[in-house]
Amino acid sequence: MFKQAIVVRTDLGMGKGKLVAQCSHASLEAFLKTSAVIRQAWRAVGAKKIVLKVAGEKELLEAYEEAQSKKLPCSLVHDAGHTQIPAGTATAVAIGPASEQKIDEVTGKLKLL
Repeated sequence: MFKQAIVVRTDLGMGKGKLVAQCSHASLEAFLKTSAVIRQAWRAVGAKKIVLKVAGEKELLEAYEEAQSKKLPCSLVHDAGHTQIPAGTATAVAIGPASEQKIDEVTGKLKLL
């Protein structure tokens, strides 16, 4: 079974709309890094996603680096700085779609948003 995990920082005070936009950016970018076969398989089973939270940049980068080290498709989003937070701020990471088990190895200790 496939899923995608989206990890977002809670320390930035982003409004709900901003938070959703950052998660959406990360989700789409990670999705585009997967093969057509995996994209199709994931979509065929409902495109399962979970959204998890981290307290700050350090935890966000740790999740991203661990996903990269496990060769999972992943994306790290940096904000453009047009609205609520400074340009270049790391806001969210998406991992997958990929095997639930492999994603859980990276994100299993994180709490749901």
